[in-house]
Amino acid sequence: MRQPNPPNPPHRSAGSRRTGGVRRLLTVAAGTLALAAGLLTVAPRASAAGLTEITGFGTDPGNLSMYAYAPDGLPAEAPVVVALHGCTQSANDYYAHSGWPELADRYGFSLVLPQTSAANNTNSCFNWFEPGDSTRGQGEALSIKQMVDEAVARYDGDPERVYITGLSAGGGMTANMLAAYPDVFAAGSIASGLPAHCANSVAAAYTCMYAPADRTPGQWGDLVRSAAPAGTASWPRVAIWQGTADTTVRPANATELRDQWTDVWGIGQAPSRTEELAGGTTLSVYDDASGAPAVEVYSVAGMAHGLAVDPGSGAEQCGTTGTYYLDTICSSYRTARFWGLDDDGGTPGTLPAPTGVTVTGTTDTTAALSWHAVTGAASYDVHRDGTKVGTATSAGYTDTGLATGTAYRYTVAAVDPSAARGAASAAVTATTTGFTPTCHTADNYAHTVAGRARHSGGYTYALGSGRPMGLWNTSVGHTLEQTSPGHYVIADSGCPA
Repeated sequence: MRQPNPPNPPHRSAGSRRTGGVRRLLTVAAGTLALAAGLLTVAPRASAAGLTEITGFGTDPGNLSMYAYAPDGLPAEAPVVVALHGCTQSANDYYAHSGWPELADRYGFSLVLPQTSAANNTNSCFNWFEPGDSTRGQGEALSIKQMVDEAVARYDGDPERVYITGLSAGGGMTANMLAAYPDVFAAGSIASGLPAHCANSVAAAYTCMYAPADRTPGQWGDLVRSAAPAGTASWPRVAIWQGTADTTVRPANATELRDQWTDVWGIGQAPSRTEELAGGTTLSVYDDASGAPAVEVYSVAGMAHGLAVDPGSGAEQCGTTGTYYLDTICSSYRTARFWGLDDDGGTPGTLPAPTGVTVTGTTDTTAALSWHAVTGAASYDVHRDGTKVGTATSAGYTDTGLATGTAYRYTVAAVDPSAARGAASAAVTATTTGFTPTCHTADNYAHTVAGRARHSGGYTYALGSGRPMGLWNTSVGHTLEQTSPGHYVIADSGCPA
C-alpha cells in the first residue's frame, strides 16, 4: 500500500486541505518512510494499447481518471469489473500485471480501471482513509460510482453483475466502496488491504496498516452497516487476500476483515471448510445460511506485500510479475471464479441462464444437480470449479469420481442446436459426504488466520479440540491434524493423515 500521504488536490477547499503544522509533519514523516523503503517511484499514465481513457463520465468530485477495456464482441448485459491500483501504481500498471484483461477476454466482461494521481495524494494512493473521499456520495468514492454508471451505459453492462477489486490502498478503498455501495456491487475482492473504515485520518491509517485495532466482529460490522444506505439487507460477497510475510499491511488485517464481513453476513468466524491451494495458499470459506460461499479468505504463506499472480499459459494461471506483483497463485483467476465469472470460452449464444439450479443429493463421491429447463436448449454444459465436466440432455446431471468431504462449485449453461452456449447460471456448492483427514504445519499466527485455531489473551488454541498451542505469533509453530470438519488436534509427533 505504500505510505498514505495526505491529499492536497487543487479543487478542494482550503479547509479540506488542512495544511496546518501537524499535517505537514505527518507528510514529512510519511515521505521519509517511503524514501527509506525505496518506494517513491513515478507512476506512468495509462496509455497501453487496449486501454481507453474515458472523459466526461460525470462530475468527478474525486479528481480521478477513468480508463476502461472492453473485449471485442462483448455481449450485451455482460458483467463489469472495477480494479483499483495500489500506491505508486497506475491504471496501466494494473492492466499490464494483474491478469484481469486476459480474464475479461476469456469470460467476457468489461474492465474499468480508475486512476488517481499525485494531485490527490503524494504517492498516488486512493484516499481510503479520508472520510471525504471514501464515503457514499463524496469525493473519490462518488467518482468511482460515476465510472460504474458510465461503463454500464457505454457497454450495455448488467447492473446486477458489477464487481470491484483492489490492491493495498486500492484494497482499502474497495472495502469502503463495498460498505458505501452494497446496492451497486455484487461482490468484491480485497488484496493486501484494510477493513472498511479502519481509519479516518492519515495518522490512523498507519495504525491500521501496522497494528490494526482488535475490534469485535460486531464493532467491525457496525462500521459497514453505518456506511451503507439505511435498511440495507443484501450484502456483497467478499474475497480477502493476504500474504503472511507482509510487513506493510500486517496479516492481522485479514483477520479483522474476515471478522467484519462475516458479521455483516450474520455468520460465524469459524470456516465452513478449508482447502490447500497452489503457491502455499490456504483457502478458508465461510458459507451463508443457504450453504453458498459469502466470504473467502486466501492466506498465502511467505508472500510479502503485493498482488498474487501466476504467469503462464495454464488454465488457472494469469498475470505477470513486477513490483508488488508476486509469483505465487493467480488471485484474479480465483476471484473471478468466486464471483461466478468463469466460463470455458465457448461460442456465446443468446439463451438465458438456467434458473433453479439445486443440489439434489450427494454421496462420498457423487453430487447430483437439477435445474429448470430452458426453452430452446438442446443440451446443457455443466462446469465444476470453472471447468466443464459434462453435458446433459435433460435438466439434471450427476457428477462422479469426487473426493470425500470436499466442496465443489457448479454452474450450468444452456446450449442451443447450433452449439452456442448461453449465459451461466448462478453457482451452487455441493459438499460430498465423508471426511478425509488433513495435516497442516504452520506458525500459530498462520493457523489462526486460516481458521484452524483461535487466539485469546495472546495465546493460541486449536479449533475444536481447544488444545493450547502457545503464544499467538509467528515464532511458535505446530502441526495440526483436522480429524473432522472444524476440529483440529496437535500432531507434532507425527500426523497420521
